[in-house]
Amino acid sequence: MALRIVASRPDPAIVGLPWSTPLEEWPTDVVVPLARGLSRHVVRIVRLGTRIYAVKETQEPIAFREYTTLRDLQRLGLPAVVPQGVVTGRTDADGNELPAALLTEHLRFSLPYRSLFEHGLTADHLPAIIDALVVLLVRLHLADFYWGDVSLSNVLFRRDAGGFAAYLVDAETGELKPSLSDRLRAYDLEVARENVYAEILDVQASGALPEDFPVDAVVERLRTRYEALWEELTAETHFPAEEMWRIEQRIERLNDLGFDVEELDIVTDYDGDTVLLRPRVVELGHHQRTLRGLTGIQAEDAQARRMLNDIAAYTASRDLGGLPREVVAQRWLQEIYEPIVAMIPASATGKLEPAEVFHEILVHRWFLSERAGHSVKLLDAARDYIGAVLPARPDEALTAPAD
Repeated sequence: MALRIVASRPDPAIVGLPWSTPLEEWPTDVVVPLARGLSRHVVRIVRLGTRIYAVKETQEPIAFREYTTLRDLQRLGLPAVVPQGVVTGRTDADGNELPAALLTEHLRFSLPYRSLFEHGLTADHLPAIIDALVVLLVRLHLADFYWGDVSLSNVLFRRDAGGFAAYLVDAETGELKPSLSDRLRAYDLEVARENVYAEILDVQASGALPEDFPVDAVVERLRTRYEALWEELTAETHFPAEEMWRIEQRIERLNDLGFDVEELDIVTDYDGDTVLLRPRVVELGHHQRTLRGLTGIQAEDAQARRMLNDIAAYTASRDLGGLPREVVAQRWLQEIYEPIVAMIPASATGKLEPAEVFHEILVHRWFLSERAGHSVKLLDAARDYIGAVLPARPDEALTAPAD
């Protein structure tokens, strides 16, 4: 059987990988020892030139199905790993058939949930991980995506202004539906609760969480946060016609949550006395898109919101309110953000993304100002953070598993 490679982003170096060898026997000169989550399949991380991929062995129909699903999620702009290709027709030196392989791009600055705890995450951060999983699940459900196997193990996490952003990494059981039923949503949520409960118990057994950690309360948080966010994003609102300001109020609440309202369904009754408001299309990334439009900076949504707040503070401190927001944002970019990013030494660029470094410097400035009893200049706080704090942070761009 001839080797066949189907790829959306052709990389000729893929052909040179040892496809005639079972994945679990791939040599160390090919495999990169990076942290990876639990999987029912054999998974290896490989480096080809400057690019890094995850390779997973599975059955051919499953590989193509997951490849197609991940491409659909990319097309919809949903947070998931980027599919690279599928390799079939593999045989070993004796002509025995080997499993097909799915390739996905490695997500820089991302970590499996276990690695987060191995790199210093504490019990206090677990609610933020649960919240990130909830936001991911709600976004997928809004797009009519049925996951089927919701768990922390099937997600990668990136730091986002002190919190986390979650990315789907395993879509093997997922399926885009014409319309996702409430029954399937409820099933996904129940699977999430069961899997997360077991995963937290496993982390607790490893000693990363205290013995009296309230596992039940955290799992219950998953349900309540999901239901509250889903209700806010999809609920119908009835109000008197003279209270049309409620439309803008609803949009502002959704913007505060980080969601843009792409489409509203507004219906009045026969007499025009009552208005029905129903958000039809909502999409996370409100602050991301705003910041990108003003500065060109690509960041996670909470990071973007933090920087937008700093731009607002910069505007007020320099009395620039009379200038267009775009002009002020460009001045902030040139006078504040870019000089600070330029201060990060080359040896530390793999520790955190620039947007997360900027967020941590803002937090560091607050602590320094509180300790000093007066406001500390941002550049002084940046020098102190980059000199005293950042060097101690572990590298997260490409994170090796803990010993």
